[in-house]
Amino acid sequence: MNPVEKDILARKNEIITEVRALFKGNMKFTDWDVPEADHELAGKIILEVMQEALDTLKKELSEGKFKNY
Repeated sequence: MNPVEKDILARKNEIITEVRALFKGNMKFTDWDVPEADHELAGKIILEVMQEALDTLKKELSEGKFKNY
């Protein structure tokens, strides 16, 4: 395993925690803004938006946009 893999795997739980916090935070915002919100629908839409963002990041990575990050 190379140093990059070791570094990222060492932070895996932190990354997962941050992603979950982003999801939960957006669920709370929806609950505050729409008290009678359908939470299952809200969660589904938030996950779709998050997936769209991940797909965009994957595309940008494959295009080399993070080489000089």
